Formats: sequence, C-alpha cells, structure tokens
Amino acid sequence: MKRALITGITGQDGSYLAELLLSKGYEVHGLLRRSSSGNSRRIDHLTRASRHRTERALHLHVGDLASEGSLLGVLAATRPDEVYNMAAQSHVRVSFDLPDYTGDITGLGTTRILEAIRKSCPAAKFYQASSSEMFGGASPPQCEDSAFQPRSPYAAAKVYSYWLTRNYREGYGMFACNGILFNHESPRRGEAFVTRKITRTLAGIVAGREAVLSLGNLDAKRDWGYAPEYVEAMWLMLQQDRADDYVIGTGEARTVREFLDEAFGYVNLDWNDYVRIDPELFRPTEVDYLLADPAKAREKLGWLPRVRFRELVRIMVDADLELAGLACPGEGRRIIDDKFSGWHSWVDQVSTMDGDRVFSRV
Repeated sequence: MKRALITGITGQDGSYLAELLLSKGYEVHGLLRRSSSGNSRRIDHLTRASRHRTERALHLHVGDLASEGSLLGVLAATRPDEVYNMAAQSHVRVSFDLPDYTGDITGLGTTRILEAIRKSCPAAKFYQASSSEMFGGASPPQCEDSAFQPRSPYAAAKVYSYWLTRNYREGYGMFACNGILFNHESPRRGEAFVTRKITRTLAGIVAGREAVLSLGNLDAKRDWGYAPEYVEAMWLMLQQDRADDYVIGTGEARTVREFLDEAFGYVNLDWNDYVRIDPELFRPTEVDYLLADPAKAREKLGWLPRVRFRELVRIMVDADLELAGLACPGEGRRIIDDKFSGWHSWVDQVSTMDGDRVFSRV
C-alpha cells in the first residue's frame, strides 16, 4: 500500500486529492494546522468513513509549515512515498494585506518541507502546487516556457517555491514536480474567492436572504476549470518515470462578467440588478488575462479536461442552491453523473459554514 502525505488537506484541492488517493488504495496522511475553531469540514465525511474501517486509511497529524522540526516529526512518523504540498496562504487579494505571512507560509514553507524531505525521506516523490498567478503580466497563452511576471505577494512567493522545487530536483536528485495550475473551482472553493462568492451569494438572493453582490474587477479574464480533474493531474505527475513541471488548464479564458452572465442566467436573473462594484476589492496591481496552454500535459500525461466553463458554473450554482435548501435546475448534478464515475460523485460534494449553521449533504 502506498502512503501519501498531503499538506493543506482541509482545503479544496487537498480534500479532493485525499478522496482520489483513498479510492486508489493509498494510506493517506494529512497535515492539519492547529485551529481552535476547527477547519476540517471538507474532509469530515472521509474521517467518518475511515473510522468505520478495521484499518484506518486516513490519518491526520497536527503540524505547521512555519516549523521544520514539526515537519520532520510528521515525515518520520509517516514515511510517505508521495508528498503533496497544497498548504499556502492562497488568497491573492489577502496577500497584499499580509505579505509577510504569505511569504513565510507560501514561500518559505516550501523550503522547510523540501529540506525536511531531503533529510528524512529523500526517495519520496514531491508535488508543489504552483500557480498561474506566477505569470502575472506575461502575454497569453502561458505555457511552461513563459516568463514569470508576478504581480502580488502571493504570486512572488509561489515563484520562489517553484524555483526551490527545481533547485532541489536538480541539486539533490529529488523527484520534485511543479504543477502550474490555472484557476480551478468547485462547490468546495473558499467563499472569499470570486467564483464561489458569486454562486453562494446568488443562492442567497434566490432564497431572499441577500440583495447585493459586491465585486471588484469584472473584466479580469481567467482560465477556469473543475478542481477534481486537476487533482487527477497532480497524481499523474508523480506516476511518471521522470520529474518535470506542467501547466494545467482548459485553454479557454472567460471574464468575471461572463461568469456572472452564466450563473445568473441559469436561474433567469439579471446580475446587473444585484451587483455593486467595490473599489476596495480591486488589487493594487491587477492581472488582466491568464490563459493556459496545456499541450505538454496532454502529450506527456494524457490529461484532458472534461468539464468546460458553462458546465462548471452549473455545477457550482446547483450545489449552492442545494446548500441553501432550495430546489436547483439539476444540470450540474447531471454533468457529474455523466462525466465521472468511481471516486467522484455528487454525494459528499459540498459542505460549508454559514454563521452558526453547518450545511452538508452527508
């Protein structure tokens, strides 16, 4: 049985990756940052299922990317075959408000885990979650050879982590990969990210609980894909004979305005009646246009996206309508039923917190 360690297991990507690896028979270990309020709702269904097995397949460990000693202890206890570094302060706008914290966790945190792997389990394969934000102002489409032009503290920290990963690969012979993922969304996306903010507020509008959706730059163009497919690409990278770096995206870019058109149009509303522009939500330095060229991933990994933009929006709107206790059109659920089988299904898709209430399909 293979063993994997996932940092950031409670995030969107970490929770989907844990599901994927468990379906493949892995023993999965997750690194949890200590939180007095609890932060594990995206994996609660996995921990419940694991407790009912004779041999637990999912194990959680408290650790901190700010402490190499903490990481060494977890690695010594787990001895993983694969390590997926998903932990970060990952909100771009917040990184302008917390640049030092972002640099410490998103940047130096990668250094600490690479160094801990080198010292304790150098044969382990390592995946670093890199980001399309590293390209910043580079001309689209962006591929593995495009120049990095980071335009936020978050993007700069990710560039640092990218080069550290390559340095450990080339300098120490470690199997270390960078997955340069373009925007990938799902019903588990954090509620501060623009796509989830749109679909969750839209559900509140339909329910009559909310009246206004505050947004910033509606003209930013992004290559939006479906997160469960992207964790499949992560796993594929670590199954190759040779470590390398890959761009993952759909090759299609849309504006925030177009996301609004699709989301509100799906429930027969006009977003112009509800959206207000808040200057505070603009970034000090904007990234206008990110578009992936995923040709290398298609050729080397055999990876292709199945969910396109319009389908992604319907999946997210259906999920947030259900979470709000409302009937949904159901196209999103049918898309998942039609395009996925095995490890990924509509059941256990979504959990979120609204004030003191926790909504969950389980």
